[in-house]
Amino acid sequence: MNPQILALLTAMAWGIGGYFEKKGLHLGGLSPQMGITIRTAVALVILGVVSFPQWKSLPQAGTKAILMMVIGGGIVAGSIGMLCYYAAINGAPLSKVMPIAFTSPLFGVLMGIIFGAEPLTWKVALGSLLTISGILVLTV
Repeated sequence: MNPQILALLTAMAWGIGGYFEKKGLHLGGLSPQMGITIRTAVALVILGVVSFPQWKSLPQAGTKAILMMVIGGGIVAGSIGMLCYYAAINGAPLSKVMPIAFTSPLFGVLMGIIFGAEPLTWKVALGSLLTISGILVLTV
């Protein structure tokens, strides 16, 4: 499937999911920590089943690759990022939280330029400025 379509589906899933997550936290009087635990437990089961055919590739990946996944996905994005996100949606309207929380492309662009030797083109710079402008319009 086209990567741009997949990215759009990702944004839709995260935006729609955020609505249900916020409702669940408030309806159940759940803490952000409990919310992220429920989300992670369900995701673990589903992803475990979906990824089962690829489990045999894990030993071939090497410890450095797995460590990068643990640090980036498990600790930074999966734990710290999600705990902050859940605390944010628990305390503020989605219309204020989502535009700020999903500035992740800007940080991805910076990481790519600084550490990944990706070029800073005029399109990347303009797109980043427009993203920041949109966030300011939505949140201020």
